[in-house]
Amino acid sequence: MKHTKSITMKLLTIFTLLLLAVSGAAAQSLGEAARSARKNKPDTTSTSHVYDNDNLPTNDGLSVVGPAPTDSKSAGTPKAAAVDPATARQQTADAWKEKLDKQKEKIAALSHELDLDQRELQLHSAALQTDPTIAVRDVKFNKDAAQYKSDLDAKQKALDTARQEMDDLQDQAHKAGVAQNDKDSDKDKDKDKDNSKDK
Repeated sequence: MKHTKSITMKLLTIFTLLLLAVSGAAAQSLGEAARSARKNKPDTTSTSHVYDNDNLPTNDGLSVVGPAPTDSKSAGTPKAAAVDPATARQQTADAWKEKLDKQKEKIAALSHELDLDQRELQLHSAALQTDPTIAVRDVKFNKDAAQYKSDLDAKQKALDTARQEMDDLQDQAHKAGVAQNDKDSDKDKDKDKDNSKDK
């Protein structure tokens, strides 16, 4: 038994020494494998670059996306050149007021022409009522009546279109922030004129 124990002990010692030798050799080969892997690693700097504290530039300025920063000397000039918001609003309001005034003048001119044509048609009708034979004697009389009516219809359509354009302009002005105080009074005046024409 002693002999088997001593053989077992010797075998165990030899096995342990072999195990230690193999593990030492494997550790050395693992280090060599890591070094060779670093040398054979493909170059990744061309596709992407990772910034860290080791490769971050310390003496160069960083580039910033967007407009270039202004110098402290020129910082005062843009403020002086900038338009005051109140002035800009006033200019916008004046521009809209001018557009609306032009449209009001157009409506007034069309309304005046329409009134004149309506008076001519009324005079024509009055002449026919006083002398019914005028239509028989004067061939041009009926053509004139038809012309007055077609002119009257065309001018009424033009006036309606101008009023619609005025409403659209007033809506656009309102959306642009321009207040129209006399919008409702203009509509009331137009309605009063329409009502008086119908009578």
